[in-house]
Amino acid sequence: MDRERLCCQRNSTASADRSESRIAQAMEREPMRIREGYLVKKGSMFNTWKPMWVVLLEDGIEFYKRKADNSPKGMIPLKESSIHSPYQDFGKRMFVFKLTVAKQQDHFFQAAYLEERDAWVRDIKKAIHCIDGGQRFARKSTRKSIRLSETINLSALYLSMKDPEKGIKELKLEKDKRVFNHCFTGTCVIDWLVSSSSIRNRKEGLLLASSLLNEGYLQPAGDTSKAAAEGLSDIPFLDLSDAYYYFPDSGFFCEGYSSDDDAVQKEEFRGTIVKQGCLLKQGHRRKNWKVRKFVLRDDPAYLHYYDPAGGEEPLGAIHLRGCVVTAVEDMPDTKKYDADNILFEIITANEIHYYLQAASSTERTEWIKAIQSVSRTGK
Repeated sequence: MDRERLCCQRNSTASADRSESRIAQAMEREPMRIREGYLVKKGSMFNTWKPMWVVLLEDGIEFYKRKADNSPKGMIPLKESSIHSPYQDFGKRMFVFKLTVAKQQDHFFQAAYLEERDAWVRDIKKAIHCIDGGQRFARKSTRKSIRLSETINLSALYLSMKDPEKGIKELKLEKDKRVFNHCFTGTCVIDWLVSSSSIRNRKEGLLLASSLLNEGYLQPAGDTSKAAAEGLSDIPFLDLSDAYYYFPDSGFFCEGYSSDDDAVQKEEFRGTIVKQGCLLKQGHRRKNWKVRKFVLRDDPAYLHYYDPAGGEEPLGAIHLRGCVVTAVEDMPDTKKYDADNILFEIITANEIHYYLQAASSTERTEWIKAIQSVSRTGK
């Protein structure tokens, strides 16, 4: 009996040791990477915005000066943090969100476009929630969705508003010797909300439309709607036939004389935006690589690139009609950002070569297919 009791004690001790070992291994495991990509980050000491390679982990956010770096430039813990989106205290900077850590220090990030900002905010919110609840981050939630009678999903509503068949129709409108393309009136928005049973009356519609405006799902076009959005009216959104609005990235542009900074007169900006995001571009002279925000438009087919840290005017434009785009596996003369070599080349009809680098092979394939598509069909 003593031998059996001793054997049982040994087995129990071994089992406990194995359990402790598994717990220790779980605690020591590397935090899961949830999302990564280029974002523009505001400096903590100086009022400068710079593109960074940002990695969202289960327990924090790491940011690197460049994707190829082995060690991060900084790390932001997510425990007891809070996130605010959209954050509109930086004037014309769009798609900004603020992350406030436990020590009440604020960090500001800017995405390249609306859907990208929303995806980052959604995952960061979920990571913070998982930390607070002592859970592991999982893409698919096992919790049942809770629907509140007065809660409206603005993101889902926005997608319905953009539906080509049943959504709000984009028009060409004229006012003060200017032509506004791909936009609609404030009255059209409220009418649509009423007809879709999203609201009970027009007063309720003003509140809902103002929320869409504040969240960045609608943008003001023209002096009247912009003045209201900037606080010169009691209500940010106007239920008026001469107050114009447009969807972000819808291809909106304005022709004619305008005092607005966003008035666009060039033919190349008329096309609908097909794809956008940050890529690395090699300079033609110094052959160095810099992060640039790219916007791909169709009909006419153009690829514009911008400084992601600021500036509404593009740094350059690539006319894609008749171009050739192919993947490039190796470039011997690359100087920076050459660790991954996930490269592709665009050769325009007049034989100008552009070398770009994506963050992943999948992203490179997506860009190549999108450019090939518009180069065949666009003007």
